[in-house]
Amino acid sequence: MTKTMRTLAAATLAIAVSVSLAGCEGQIPQPSTDTTADTSTSTTATPDLTEAQEKAIRKAILDAYQAAGDSKNTDGLDSRVTGPALDIYSSRITIARTTGTLDKYATIPADIAQTVIPTDSGWPRAVFSITTTTEDQQSKRLLVMVQDSARSNYKLWGVARLFQGTTLPSFAVPTIGASLGSPTDSGLVATPQDAVNQYADVLANGSNSKYAANIADDELRKNLATTTQQVADGMARNNGTQQQVFTPVDGAIHVMRSVDGGDLVVAQINSQWTRQAGEGRESQPASNDERALFGDAKSTSTIRVSYVNTIALYVPAKDSGKQITAVGADRQVVKVEAL
Repeated sequence: MTKTMRTLAAATLAIAVSVSLAGCEGQIPQPSTDTTADTSTSTTATPDLTEAQEKAIRKAILDAYQAAGDSKNTDGLDSRVTGPALDIYSSRITIARTTGTLDKYATIPADIAQTVIPTDSGWPRAVFSITTTTEDQQSKRLLVMVQDSARSNYKLWGVARLFQGTTLPSFAVPTIGASLGSPTDSGLVATPQDAVNQYADVLANGSNSKYAANIADDELRKNLATTTQQVADGMARNNGTQQQVFTPVDGAIHVMRSVDGGDLVVAQINSQWTRQAGEGRESQPASNDERALFGDAKSTSTIRVSYVNTIALYVPAKDSGKQITAVGADRQVVKVEAL
């Protein structure tokens, strides 16, 4: 392996663990019994689930999730897992069949620190639950479980590992219930969908993004910026190039309103990282995950690596004076191909 490829491999490995988190972060505020800040919740509305029902739903989901991981087989997994969670976990299981080991970041603790149950009576509906830390002191997970219709099972739609030092907004206690938001919620520094679009632009362009001032710095942004620069520098020495494109997925967004007037938003942003080697050179997979997914394919001068990113953002109220803040994320390579 050339020095350039070693540099690229190190950089790519760095991004693979860019949201590796300590176990003491992700502080959960005390649930609030004050619903005055959430004017969308009727005084007569009641939660659509009890805490016991949420626990039973979560157990059924995690039993199927764990069984798929243990067997390294995704058959039937889509009956309990969907959306970006299915894309990410399926990729990790595929990689585990080659490496023999399932990524530790796939772990989801069985116990929770808090659940946020909405009062909304229609469908689709979502429940947000925050787990405890893992046994090896990884960060808490924010789980988004969705039900598409009255007769369908709840499924795990998204998982975000909370960033170090994160404090989530306050939500009403489960017996009172919170309110689901929408991608077009107003009264915020940006609508939830606009916040996701701005965050994707910042991931792609860093400090050069026109939205950079709107978004607080976070672990994912910092690691991506560092890795992108390392890769660019390494490839430039051999006349190579690299580019990353981040694209929010239409409709892949869930929103929960907090009692302080802000929204907690979880969304899927897909990205592609294209790396082109200099003349006469081949672009090779640059991490164990990439190699496992690339398999025996023939290398060319250009390689394209596709990622699924689950992003959790807090979008504050318009008059709060606060920035949009990423509170957690999950990022996983799902496809590697030579062009």
